[in-house]
Amino acid sequence: MAGESDHPGGIFLISLPVRPPIVVHHMAAQDAANAPPNSLEAIDACLDSGAACVEVDVTALADSDYLLVHESRLEAETTGHGLVGKCSAADAAGLFIKYNGQDTPFRVPRLSEVVAHFRERPGLTRLQLDFKNVAPFALDEPLRRLVELIRPLGDQVIVSSVADWQLRRLRDLAPWLDLGFDIHFYMKDSTSEATDDPWDGPRQRGAYGYLDEHRLAETRIWSTTEYLADRCAALLGLVPGVSTFYVNHHFLGQSLDDGFSWADALHERGVRLDAWTLDVGDPRVEQSARRLLVAGVDQFTTNTPGALRRLLET
Repeated sequence: MAGESDHPGGIFLISLPVRPPIVVHHMAAQDAANAPPNSLEAIDACLDSGAACVEVDVTALADSDYLLVHESRLEAETTGHGLVGKCSAADAAGLFIKYNGQDTPFRVPRLSEVVAHFRERPGLTRLQLDFKNVAPFALDEPLRRLVELIRPLGDQVIVSSVADWQLRRLRDLAPWLDLGFDIHFYMKDSTSEATDDPWDGPRQRGAYGYLDEHRLAETRIWSTTEYLADRCAALLGLVPGVSTFYVNHHFLGQSLDDGFSWADALHERGVRLDAWTLDVGDPRVEQSARRLLVAGVDQFTTNTPGALRRLLET
């Protein structure tokens, strides 16, 4: 670690830029997967392999824990039915992972179990929790619950989200907690498909070629570079003390084409940049990974961590 930052909470930040880049195992991915995503078995395999960072999805249960699922309904990824937020931790203990539409013998982990596995295998592997509860909670209890569950891991854990309002509340509740912000509720690249889902980010294409509903995007006045620089500065102000921005690699590539480097702008503020999700096997993605590495991206989220690490080292 580089030392304590001057933002509230005193988060320790890694010196910028980081070389070689950090490879983040998306949903505890391994190149030769013997267990489904977000499973304890996959997490253990990452820990045993010395992964730099393991990312998993977490969604609040009805009471004392969180469940490692991406979607809000149990039937999307588990043998259960109904809303995750209506399911008790006791009932969740009997759920099994559904993968590619098929039931599996792998149990759906709870966050408390993941924390225990990390503590049983002390090392340098960090845990990234992609916080999937977007709608604000009526009470702070689910956020307080999250903080207490992960407190034993200290600066070994980072919580990321597209919901800046959740991150701001977490900052208030836990000034020590490392936070990461995914910007895509506010901006997306030109290849992204707009949807009618109000929780799925911008739906209007702005004057500068990005999906962006900010007033600044309504009319082309500045150069695209100036526009992107201002939007970056505005987004940096949304979450106090954020350590990492998580940005889709297509968006980063389009920004580079338009003359703006998110890595450079973020590094000036002491913030890391993660590019997601780059999987080896697609020549265009591999070319993008090499380009983003040269552009200063600090870490890469992937489903093919071993292959991507080798690619970035050549």
